[in-house]
Amino acid sequence: MIREAAALAAFALLASGCSGGAVKVPAPSPQAEAASLCDGLKLPSSVDGQKRRDTDPASPYVAAWGSPAIALRCGVPRPSGSDGLIGQVVEINGLQWMPEEGDRPATWTLVGRKAYVEITIPGKYTPEGRPAGDVLTEFTAPLSTLPVLPGKAF
Repeated sequence: MIREAAALAAFALLASGCSGGAVKVPAPSPQAEAASLCDGLKLPSSVDGQKRRDTDPASPYVAAWGSPAIALRCGVPRPSGSDGLIGQVVEINGLQWMPEEGDRPATWTLVGRKAYVEITIPGKYTPEGRPAGDVLTEFTAPLSTLPVLPGKAF
């Protein structure tokens, strides 16, 4: 079900990413603690040289940059099956990211924090030889403020 939601979000981004208006980014419905943490994030005004864009719906839990849009959704559900996917977690600048395999655009979920954050990166920003981690590093400062889950929980 989580993978279906990620695929739906990626499709929505692809469908609206090239237009000049607001980017359609499905807004999550985080629990109270995650909602409070997401509200407190200080997200960058630009990512990979791309300016921040309006989203539809306007929500404190979503943000977008560029065209096609790099999109962030804060307060998404914990990735399903994440306990069995520990080997897929990639650490970038001290943050733990779980990639969605086979997705284009690529979808990465920040795990190990009290609020899960999903970032969708269209292929334009990760051409052959350029890892998605280059884009993800631009989120290190704001996302590092999210409290770490105790132990090795994802």
